[in-house]
Amino acid sequence: MSLNKYLPEGSLYLTPENNEYVCSLNGLERARQEGKILEGVVNMCDSQTLSLHVDLCGIDGIIEKDECLYGAPVKDIAIITRVGKVVAFKVMQLIKDKNGKTTAILSRKEAQRECMQSYLMDLVPGDIIPAKITHFEPFGAFLDIGTGISSLMSVDSVSVSRISSPRQRFMPRQELKVVVKSIDYQSGRIYVSTKELFGTWEENASNFEAGQTVSGIVRSIESYGIFVELAPNLAGLAELKEGVEVGQACAVYIKSIMPEKMKIKLVIIDTYEAKSEPDTKNHYYIDTDKITHINSWQYSPVGCEKKVATEFEVI
Repeated sequence: MSLNKYLPEGSLYLTPENNEYVCSLNGLERARQEGKILEGVVNMCDSQTLSLHVDLCGIDGIIEKDECLYGAPVKDIAIITRVGKVVAFKVMQLIKDKNGKTTAILSRKEAQRECMQSYLMDLVPGDIIPAKITHFEPFGAFLDIGTGISSLMSVDSVSVSRISSPRQRFMPRQELKVVVKSIDYQSGRIYVSTKELFGTWEENASNFEAGQTVSGIVRSIESYGIFVELAPNLAGLAELKEGVEVGQACAVYIKSIMPEKMKIKLVIIDTYEAKSEPDTKNHYYIDTDKITHINSWQYSPVGCEKKVATEFEVI
């Protein structure tokens, strides 16, 4: 995997290097000559042309509609919703009018093209990369994996524990690490996952003991019991109890822990309203600062009759 210098939008914005380039004409000219990727905040979208205006310390930067996005037709809503947000760009031209006013012609598309060709297309399944949540859909979450380029993380890739939406795990604009799940090298679509970073069954279960009473969150109610999440990658099955609702927090008594069956039996003692926002701490069981690739991951304990694992195959 190539050294990653193509981070999600917003990562460069307040850095001294970025400020050095964007806060003077000389800096912008150097950025143009060096092909630097910079960042700035969009302060306006022109209603006539749908061009974006970026404030470069008093110098007007313009990103034309066709330069807003790489690799896909540009939808109007995708442009309008950039107002007030940080965007990555390259400086393409510096134009001075007859009154001596300079306008910087920028391209987000070229920044994304470089990111895709020099970084993302060199990735392989199993690579661990930085990302940022941009928005949620019923089927999953979209993430910025570099210069505003989107990647999909489906609901079943968020965690082993049963959740109905990534909103139950993450917040918009949350920064996290993800594992590259698969890449369509023809279309450029990249799919990612996080469940492989949140620990195996044994790693999670080692934090609990039979006889303890601990907190959890009700994730689903079935005819045979209630699934309670104890950790992002660990759930137990509680006996049915009246008045319990999905999404509630609860206190549960741990009756037994059975690694050979990958099961934890629980009894719900009490329920109460869960806090409105999810825990945004990333409880990784992998040192993502040192480990940047995994070939495979086995969630289930060795000898368990049910095997749950991920194999990252390079096609």
